[in-house]
Amino acid sequence: MSSHHFVRDKQEPALIIANGDECSNDLLNQLLEWNPFVLVLDGALDRVLMKGIKVDAVLGDFDSLNVNRLSVDEEQHIDWVYSEDQEMTDLEKGIRYLIDQGHKAANIVWATGKRMDHTHNNIITMAKYHSQLPLCMLDDYSRAFCLQAGGEGYSKFYPKGSVLSLLPLTDVMGLSTSGLRYNLNAADFILPERTGSSNEVDEEGIVEIKFQSGILLLMECWD
Repeated sequence: MSSHHFVRDKQEPALIIANGDECSNDLLNQLLEWNPFVLVLDGALDRVLMKGIKVDAVLGDFDSLNVNRLSVDEEQHIDWVYSEDQEMTDLEKGIRYLIDQGHKAANIVWATGKRMDHTHNNIITMAKYHSQLPLCMLDDYSRAFCLQAGGEGYSKFYPKGSVLSLLPLTDVMGLSTSGLRYNLNAADFILPERTGSSNEVDEEGIVEIKFQSGILLLMECWD
């Protein structure tokens, strides 16, 4: 398994491989095909190298590395980004690194798993930076990303029956949708009283989502 690495101008999304549960090789291969820059959080490096993935950068304090850095550098050139800041998670450090390097967007995998607190914190971290760097978190069952408030809103073609969850991460005001089985008209999602879990696309076609303010997570789900 290896990334093709045929784009180097940072116009394609980067890929962050975190240290949670692994996704399927099928999903990982799809992302490697279209995400030419691969950043690995150091706790996952052993597993990533075992899969034969070409890595561009590794971030962390490197205390948990089981591989020899010199031997790895003989096989592929890696940017080793040292950070021991205890005030931020490695995922947050990784996102900030990509912003500083001028990347335009990023996908995140291996960021969900057995620990609910880790998954929750990773989603919150994604929301924290979504206005600076478009981010999408994926696993074998879901694809999640934050929508922007105001403007023309969000629109995308979906097959009939697609499951979409609209999950507010802050109070979301003036939320309207079209194309869903249970549409909304200028609704306010005030936490923790109301969320929009497990809505469905009513008919094949365009779904539109608009809201005035707040941070809204759109989660495309399948199982």
